[in-house]
Amino acid sequence: MITRWVVRRVLLWLDGRVRIASVTRKTLAKVFPDHWTFMLGEIALYSFVSLVATGVFLTLFFEPSPAETVYTGAYGPMRGARASAAYASAVTLSWDVRAGLLMRQTHHWSALVFLSAIVAHLSRIFLTGAFRKPREINWVIGLTMFLLGIATGFAGYSVPDDLLSGTGLRIAAATLLSVPVVGPWAAFLLFGGGFPGTSIIPRLYILHVLLLPGAIAALIGAHLAILIRQKHTHFPGPGRTQDNVVGSKMWPTYGFRSLALMCAVFAVTFGLGGLVQINPVWVWGPFRPSGATSPAQPDWFLAWVEGALRLYPPYEFRIFGYLVPVPFVPGVVMPALTFLVLYLWPWLDRRLTGGRGRHQVLDRPRDSPARVAAWAWGASFYGLLLLASSDDVVARYFQIPVFGIVRTMRIVVLVVPVVIAAVAYVLARALREDPEATLLDLRWRRIAAVIRRRPPDVEGGERRAAGAERPAASGEEGAGA
Repeated sequence: MITRWVVRRVLLWLDGRVRIASVTRKTLAKVFPDHWTFMLGEIALYSFVSLVATGVFLTLFFEPSPAETVYTGAYGPMRGARASAAYASAVTLSWDVRAGLLMRQTHHWSALVFLSAIVAHLSRIFLTGAFRKPREINWVIGLTMFLLGIATGFAGYSVPDDLLSGTGLRIAAATLLSVPVVGPWAAFLLFGGGFPGTSIIPRLYILHVLLLPGAIAALIGAHLAILIRQKHTHFPGPGRTQDNVVGSKMWPTYGFRSLALMCAVFAVTFGLGGLVQINPVWVWGPFRPSGATSPAQPDWFLAWVEGALRLYPPYEFRIFGYLVPVPFVPGVVMPALTFLVLYLWPWLDRRLTGGRGRHQVLDRPRDSPARVAAWAWGASFYGLLLLASSDDVVARYFQIPVFGIVRTMRIVVLVVPVVIAAVAYVLARALREDPEATLLDLRWRRIAAVIRRRPPDVEGGERRAAGAERPAASGEEGAGA
C-alpha cells in the first residue's frame, strides 16, 4: 500500500509539471500489428541494447594503445611475448577478467545478430513495399543504420590488433589507397602516416565506442519517432484500410510480447557468447606487418566485399591519366553502387510502378513479382560473393585448387543469380494468380502457363476469386489510429 501511494504521488507530481498523463494514455492505447515479421526490427533494437551493455563492460578493461608491452597474463603460450597494449589487454580480458570472455563473445555475437536482424527487417520492408510514400525517410534511416553498423563492426573487429584483424585492416588500407587522386591522402589522414602507423587503433576505438554508436542511437530514436507519428503499416485483411491499424494494443498485450522477445534475444546472445567460440584472438597472435593469416575471412557483413575482391580479375586501367588499381572496382565502386541503388529504390519503384499515393496497406510479396525477382537476384548475388570469401577454406578442407574455385565462382556469381531471379519471378506470378495458394500447392501446369504467358487451366476451377478476403487472424483486439 505504501509503495502504491508513493508511486501515485510521484506520478501526480510529474503530471502536474510535464503533463505526462495524456501522452501515457495515448501511448499505451497505440495499436501494433500482430504479424510476426513486425518483430524483426525489435530484434535489432534489443540486440543493440545487448551490444551497449556488454560494450560498457569491455571498455573498463580494454586499452586501445599500440604501445608495445610484455604480456604477463594467464595464457601460457603468450606469456612473456611482446605485443601491443591493445592485443595484450584483449587476451587478458579473455583469460584473466571474470566473465570477460563471456562479455567479449556476447558482444561479438550481438553485433552479428544486430546486423542480421536489420537485413531481415529491410528485406521484409522491400518485399512488402513498406518503403513507399510516406515512409521513404525511414527506409533511408534504416539503410544508414545498416551502413553505420557495418562501420562500427569493422572498427570493433580491428581494435584488438590481432593478426586476423590486422590482415583485414591491411585490405581496407589497400582498398582506400586504390581510390584515384584522393585515396592516398585519405589513407594518410586516417592512419596518421603509412600503414599500420600508431594512430589507427585509438581512432577506431573512439569511432567504435562513441561516435558511431551515438549516431546509431540517434537514428533509432528518429526511426521510432517517425514510426509513432506515421503509424504502422499492416497486411491486407478484414477491416484493414489505408486509415487504420488493426492489431494488439501496446498495453498489456504487445508490451508483454515485446518484453518476452527482449528476454529471448538476451538469452540467445548470451547463450551464444557462453557456448559458441568466436574470434579467439589468442589463437591468431599479435599483428605483425610481415605476417598474414590464411585461411582468414571477415565477419559476414563485410565478407561479400572480400568475396568481390577475390573474384575480380587482375585488370587495371587509367582514367584521365590516373591509374585505377584492381581493388577500386570491387572494393569501392560495387559497394557504392549497391547502396546508391538501395537508397534510391523508393523513387525507382514509384517511377516503375506509378504508385504515387500514400500506402498504409502492404503488398503480399506475390503481388509484385518483379520486386521479388529483384530481391532474389540480390540475395543470391551477394550470398555467392559471401561464399567466395571462403574460397581458401573450401580449397583447404576439400583439397581443391583455389584458383579453380575462383574461376568457377566468377561464372557462377554472374549466371546463378539471374536464374534464381527468373524462377522467383515465375513462382510469384503463379502465386499471384491464386491468392490462397502456397508454394506447395503449385503444379507444373500452372507454372508452365505462366511461362507461356497465358491464363492457366486449373482442373476444378479457381479455389477462390482473386482478391477475396482471407479469414481474420486470431488475436486481433481492435483498430485505432
